[in-house]
Amino acid sequence: MAGREFSESTDKILSLRPVEVRRYVTFTRINHWFTAICFILLMLSGFALFSPALYGLTGLFGGGQTTRWLHPFIGIALSVSFLGMFVQLVHLNILRREDLVWTSQIGDVIAGHEERLPELGKYNFGQKTVFWGMFWVILALLISGIMMWVQYFPTLVSIETRRIAILVHSISAVLIVLVFILHVFAAVWTQGTIRAMTRGTVTGGWSWRHHRKWLRELARRQTSKPAE
Repeated sequence: MAGREFSESTDKILSLRPVEVRRYVTFTRINHWFTAICFILLMLSGFALFSPALYGLTGLFGGGQTTRWLHPFIGIALSVSFLGMFVQLVHLNILRREDLVWTSQIGDVIAGHEERLPELGKYNFGQKTVFWGMFWVILALLISGIMMWVQYFPTLVSIETRRIAILVHSISAVLIVLVFILHVFAAVWTQGTIRAMTRGTVTGGWSWRHHRKWLRELARRQTSKPAE
């Protein structure tokens, strides 16, 4: 509940001429970018450990042994950081009826016919898919990674189980890279989205076009209480 109260109390219409809407506070943005940095470091170090052809990437981390030592710790850092985002945003990423309608009209989404789509809250179905995809894949990577972490958990699982964990970890790594690419592509493709995570705000026009229900809720909430 704390995450719900935090996110709902920080979204706010900041100005009316022109309309500017606060979408993310500084803490949430720092949390997001720290998670992103951890992911990129994990991706590069993971590639280096995955194939001898990519071993040269270990030079970014000080060599093979250092890379092997750092990789799992960065994974723990990413898991903790993503947990912070999960607590803040999980209630906003519950699937709702309008998400199914939005998905059934994906052609209008691609064509940019937003006026034909249902009004949406803070996140659309695509954003919710990325959120839950990240959650489940990070969970799989964390569990399988601990099973593989022989240095600290040498007898946690059998050798046969560890081999399965390595396979699960590798498949999950490929999946999370694909989800990451989808996330970045969607942010670039939808103009005005990146600003939300760099400046914390979006324009009124962007909010009205992509997340009209969310904007209406903010306006209704602010007009129902005394001005701050």
